[in-house]
Amino acid sequence: MPSWYPKGYFVQNTDFDFFNYAGLQRSVLLYTTPTTYIDDITVTTGVQQDSGLVNYQISVKRGSQFELEVRLLDAENKVVAAGTGTQGQLKVPGANLWWPYLMHELPAYLYSLEVRLTAQTSVGPVSDFYTLPVGIRTVAVTESQFLINGKPFYFHGVNKHEDSDIRGKGFDWPLLVKDFNLLLWLGANAFRTSHYPYAEEVLQMCDRYGIVVIDECPAVGLVLPQHFSNTSMNHHMRVMEELVRRDKNHPAVVMWSVANEPASSLESAGYYFKMVITHTKALDPSRPVTFVTNSNYAADKGAPYVDVICVNSYYSWYHDYGHLELIQLQLGTQFENWYKTYHKPIIQSEYGAETIVGFHQDPPLMFSEEYQKALLEQYHLGLDEKRGKYVVGELIWNFADFMTNQTPQRVLGNKKGIFTRQRQPKAAAFLLRERYWKIANETRYPHSAAKSQCLENSPFT
Repeated sequence: MPSWYPKGYFVQNTDFDFFNYAGLQRSVLLYTTPTTYIDDITVTTGVQQDSGLVNYQISVKRGSQFELEVRLLDAENKVVAAGTGTQGQLKVPGANLWWPYLMHELPAYLYSLEVRLTAQTSVGPVSDFYTLPVGIRTVAVTESQFLINGKPFYFHGVNKHEDSDIRGKGFDWPLLVKDFNLLLWLGANAFRTSHYPYAEEVLQMCDRYGIVVIDECPAVGLVLPQHFSNTSMNHHMRVMEELVRRDKNHPAVVMWSVANEPASSLESAGYYFKMVITHTKALDPSRPVTFVTNSNYAADKGAPYVDVICVNSYYSWYHDYGHLELIQLQLGTQFENWYKTYHKPIIQSEYGAETIVGFHQDPPLMFSEEYQKALLEQYHLGLDEKRGKYVVGELIWNFADFMTNQTPQRVLGNKKGIFTRQRQPKAAAFLLRERYWKIANETRYPHSAAKSQCLENSPFT
C-alpha cells in the first residue's frame, strides 16, 4: 500500500470509465408457472424468394405428455401461419420484413408468435400461453459490407450508457422515451450497449422503432494477463450464454460484442478470444460476432476471429492534443492497415472529444464546443473517404455525458456526450444531425417512397 495510507486502511479503486452505482437498477418481477410450462422459445428468421421463414424451437419443463399449438399473427392480428410441436418452420408468403429506421416506415414491422401449451399432469389438465414479438429479417457480412435483408447497411449512430441525473443507472421509462425521441431526431439508426447488456425494455423499444443494436456483454477492463485465464474464459462463456438466451429473439440485435477494449495484443488473448467467439457463434449461428478493440492492427491477437472489425480511436484527444490537422491522415492510415490485414468490414466504434457545455474558444481549444465540432468534422471527412468501400459504420462517443468515478481527468463525469447528462444538445448534436440525415438521404434504400415519406413527415424534423 502507498505510504500515505494508515496501517490497515483500504480505498477501493475502479479501472473502468463509468460509474456503476449500487442496488436494484431494474424491475424485479415474481411470477408463477403451471406444473408443466413453456420454458424457452428460440426464433430465427430467413427469406426465401418472396416468403419469410420463421423457425421456432420450444423448450417445455416438467412435462412429457403435452401438446403445443403455434400461430403467427400479423400486425392486424390475422393468422398468417400455424404449426405444432416443439420445433418447426412457418412460411409467410409476401412477408413484411423488419427494416432498420430510415429503411422503411415507422414503427418497424413486427409479427406475434403465439405458443399455447396443453398438458395432462398428475394434478389434472394444465395450460400455458406465451406471445413473442417476431421481426422477419436476415443479417449477413461480406468482405466489405454489412447486409440486412440483403441490402448494405451503414451504422450511423451512438454509444450510450444507462446513466442520468437522479436515477443513476436505475431504469426510467420517461427517460427512455426521451432518449429514443433524440435518436430519431438525430437520424441515428444504431447504437452499441456499451459496456453491458441494457434493460430488456430498451431492446423492446429498439425492435419497435427499428434501431439496430450491437449487444455487448460486460467484459470491460480485460487488461491484465490473469484476465485471460481458463477460469475467466469459462466465466466469460457463461456470461455469453446468459446474454444470448435473453436477447436472441430481438430482431434489432444484429451483432454480439464479447468485449470492449481488452488487452488483445497479449499472446494469451488469441486463444481466449478464439474460444469465446467460437462458443458465441455456436450459441447463435445467425449473427456475426465482434469485440471492440483499441489495439494496434499488427499486434491484435483476437481480430482474426471476429466478423467485423470494431475499432476505437481518439486522434487529437488522448494524444496529439490540439492537432486536428492530423486526423484525416491518421484515420485513413488506420482503416487501410486494418483492411489490408484482415479484409473485413470496419466500424469506427468510438471517437469523440470532451466538451463542457458553454465553453467557447476561437480558434478551437480542447474542451470547448468548437473543438468538439471541429474534431468531428475532421473524422467525418476521413470516414467519407472509406464509406461505401469497406467502412460500414460510425458510432460517436457518446450520446450523453455520464458519471464516472472521481479523477483529475474527469470534470463531474465524462463530458464526451453530444447531449448533456440532462439531455440538452451541445453544438455537436446539430452537426451530427445534419450528417446523419444527409447519409440517410444519400443511401439507396429498398423502399425509396416510404423513405421519403418518413423523412418529410417525421415529427422530429
